[in-house]
Amino acid sequence: MSGTPQLTLYNTLTRTKEAFTPLDPSNVRMYVCGPTVYDFAHIGNARPVIVFDLLFRLLRHVYGADHVTYVRNITDVDDKINARALRDFPDLPLNEAIRRVTEKTEAQFLSDVSALGTLPPTVQPRATDNIGEMQTLIAELIRRDHAYNAAGEVLFAVDTMPDYGQLSGRNLEDNLAGARVAVDRHKKNPADFVLWKQSADNEPGWDSPWGRGRPGWHIECSAMSERYLGQTFDIHGGGLDLIFPHHENEIAQSRCAHGTHAMAQVWMHNGFLQVEGQKMSKSLGNFITINDLLQTGAMGGHAWHGEVLRLAMLMTHYREPIDFSLKRLEEAESKLRNWQQAAWGAEISESGQPDASVVKELADDLNFHRASVALDFIAKRANRNEGDAKHCLAATLRFLGFSLDSLLTSDEGWEEPAHIATAIAERLAALNNKDFARADAIRNELAEQGIALMDYKDETGERRTRWEVKR
Repeated sequence: MSGTPQLTLYNTLTRTKEAFTPLDPSNVRMYVCGPTVYDFAHIGNARPVIVFDLLFRLLRHVYGADHVTYVRNITDVDDKINARALRDFPDLPLNEAIRRVTEKTEAQFLSDVSALGTLPPTVQPRATDNIGEMQTLIAELIRRDHAYNAAGEVLFAVDTMPDYGQLSGRNLEDNLAGARVAVDRHKKNPADFVLWKQSADNEPGWDSPWGRGRPGWHIECSAMSERYLGQTFDIHGGGLDLIFPHHENEIAQSRCAHGTHAMAQVWMHNGFLQVEGQKMSKSLGNFITINDLLQTGAMGGHAWHGEVLRLAMLMTHYREPIDFSLKRLEEAESKLRNWQQAAWGAEISESGQPDASVVKELADDLNFHRASVALDFIAKRANRNEGDAKHCLAATLRFLGFSLDSLLTSDEGWEEPAHIATAIAERLAALNNKDFARADAIRNELAEQGIALMDYKDETGERRTRWEVKR
């Protein structure tokens, strides 16, 4: 860690920006709430994926790639999944229908977020693979008198935790004000929440000491974080909307089951997302999935490269609300293309290091705006061929999750690499001489380098060739 800046992160729990000191520098541990796989992930889901991927990359840089464990869960047991399974596969047994829904949507999610330039988490557990861990945690809460069985449900008793509500700043009186007392008469306190609930015959269920049923939403993250990260770990992340009740209840479950003072040292939350100044909703017709932007041109009439979406998200500080707009996408595409053009031709090894000024800005609570200003300065130096600026820019782009050529084509008014120009000229000569075998060989040689050729005729009818890097 010598020569690396001190990381500072905003902690939602303390509402301050703090110097980050891991519990164990040899194993820095982070948990981020992942998707509920009942439908394609929308662009709001993309924001925490991108934000915490950036933090993952920064932690790996500071502490070493082998010394960071990142867990992001997959929720594959949920009432929305049950409803989608019954809707889409009414003729199949429920368990088979649920598997069809979750496998398809999980695979799509993983494909979409990979296109955003994100690294896979160290571990990506499914809720249904951790039912035993959830039951063990529930049993311990009952043993410690923090949970009770009533009307076929196991409920967490919030009044057994004196400091319940620290993360959200809500006290029990706030929670009671909106409680549905008449509906939940079996609760000792209207704010108590479900740990285990009964399953009907047409719902998925597992045998348990409390009858056939399924877990509540909150318990899964407490169980999986403990399994893979321990009873207390370094960072827990997610969207702002998860602070209450989900993260608040995770804290209650984990601390009360283990008798610990904390579940995670630092709680981080990204801000909300709007689309063109409006809250995203299906009723407004502005509900956009990641896949829509990658494939169908949902904004602007053409498909966007995943790295453009990544940069568009990062251009706003992660804690601030973001207005996701066509203008923002266009700005991100232009900026990324400029960086890639400046870095073109650089050769970087696996040991190539990002620019220290960029890392320093990111170390200040992921301040990507100031990091991008530093990157612009490096790009200007690279365009003037100053020192090793081109190689430094290339290494920094790779560190940030961007490739060096995803947006570059031969018709954008920048200097064409000499070896491509030579190959194209030789191929055109071969075509004019009807030496098609040689022309095909040159095309194939360039294709192996990731360069695709497109033949066309100019306004005079003369044969021309343009090229682009394959995406």
